[in-house]
Amino acid sequence: MKFRKKKKQFIIPMNSMSDVAFLLLIFIMLVALINYRREVKIDYPEAADPPKVSVEENLEVWIDRTGNIYLDGAPGNLKDVENAVTELYLNAPDTRLHIIADRDAPFEHVHRVLEILQLLQYRVVSFVVKADA
Repeated sequence: MKFRKKKKQFIIPMNSMSDVAFLLLIFIMLVALINYRREVKIDYPEAADPPKVSVEENLEVWIDRTGNIYLDGAPGNLKDVENAVTELYLNAPDTRLHIIADRDAPFEHVHRVLEILQLLQYRVVSFVVKADA
């Protein structure tokens, strides 16, 4: 007695494809939020012809109009700036440090940050300004 083998057809179930697409969309949206850059609301000083520098791979020191200091958008103080610059100098000495100060920030707060950079002899520094329109 001979048995016949049944040929099985491979069928892709399309019922759950919309669910998979929806879950992928949610996943992509969540991953996109991970690279969120925190910024402090300041009024930039202006310059006639500022040079362009890269935004990536740098340390940003923000100083708002009241003199509060932020490191890459996170609140900090002068000791945090000193520790971050020391670590930056040891790990990646060519990394640029951006000082982003509010136009109305008292210069004494900017000067304190510059004194730390001078003591640590860190020379890869940029002042971020708004281009003159």
